[in-house]
Amino acid sequence: MQLTGQDEEFRDHVRGWLEQNLTGEFADLVGVGGPGREHENFEQRLAWNRHLAAHGWTCLGWPRDHGGRGLTLAQQVIFHEEYARSGAPARVGHMGEELLGPTVIALGTQQQKARFLPPIAAVEELWCQGYSEPGAGSDLASVTTSAILDGDHWIITGQKVWTSLAHVADWCFLLARTEKGSRRSAGLSYLLVPMKQPGITVRPIRQLTGTSEFNEVFFDDARTNQDMVVGAVGDGWRVATSTLAIERGVSTLGQQVGYQRELDALIALAKRNGAVSDPVIRHRLARAWMGLRIMRWQVLRMLDGGSEASDDGSAASAQASIVKLLWSRWHRDLGELAMDVLGADAMLADGPDYDLNDWQRLHLFSRADTIYGGSQEIQLGIIAERALGLPREARS
Repeated sequence: MQLTGQDEEFRDHVRGWLEQNLTGEFADLVGVGGPGREHENFEQRLAWNRHLAAHGWTCLGWPRDHGGRGLTLAQQVIFHEEYARSGAPARVGHMGEELLGPTVIALGTQQQKARFLPPIAAVEELWCQGYSEPGAGSDLASVTTSAILDGDHWIITGQKVWTSLAHVADWCFLLARTEKGSRRSAGLSYLLVPMKQPGITVRPIRQLTGTSEFNEVFFDDARTNQDMVVGAVGDGWRVATSTLAIERGVSTLGQQVGYQRELDALIALAKRNGAVSDPVIRHRLARAWMGLRIMRWQVLRMLDGGSEASDDGSAASAQASIVKLLWSRWHRDLGELAMDVLGADAMLADGPDYDLNDWQRLHLFSRADTIYGGSQEIQLGIIAERALGLPREARS
């Protein structure tokens, strides 16, 4: 990615704005939130997100006529990198801004764009994603949640699981089976459903870290309007996979800056406690450093369109799976490496109430990295079929 002088001026502008604004009421939010820590200072982070929106720092890649900034790819990368470097808190509007919004822009109706894009950009409405189910996790085409059209409303019955931030979301975009008797990817629709209604129950899932950012969501004759379908009825698989491709985009470069900060801190810890003198530990730290560089090059390659293209989007899908596989394995391995750097201290909690330190929390939560967002087994299957052209795995 070649940066121009204008891009570097933009970087200075972003860096300066963050330095000036991560002060006062927002000063205590530095380093707060993120995977495994979404419970931290939620209301204050929501206020910070709305502060970002008020100053034009949300929806950077959206077209201007849809309420975005219309920034170039390079400028979006710069913002996410500088945001991560500043230690600014994890944002709470990610699902709407990065996933649902671009999907609606690409495939939604004009009425849906007018209804949903402005409150997403202003961080006035929060979203969650209703994909996984108890019997359909990474095998998304096996969803059984149903939606039946009754007059002017869809009546939704079923269960979703591992639904991030469902307990604070105003809306959910979900996959439901709208064609009775259909199988696999056929007969699915992509629905937009209000969360604050009697037919929806949200039950937190307590994790190894002691936190509960994932949830089970039960739909018992929940309702949404007939026109709350993105794309055509029965075409939900195509819409949902478009959203998944968006999920592995520009923001992952900012994620990698955060990973670099974690690695730097771990190297510093290894130097302080003498673990770096172990040649195996030293080798693993070096491999982690190299892994980050490979990850960055792969993401830039994907964002640039890669070396190959295909009419059906299979090449882009395979590239996205490669990126997901790289970062999830890398971060899981970093958590394991952190425990080995800590040594015996890794087995001790900091307090009587199971108070974990940052390294212990990283280790425990990163076990989920290779599962959520598509397990590594599923990603390997996608790469085998769509990048290597191997035979499709048999499915029941």
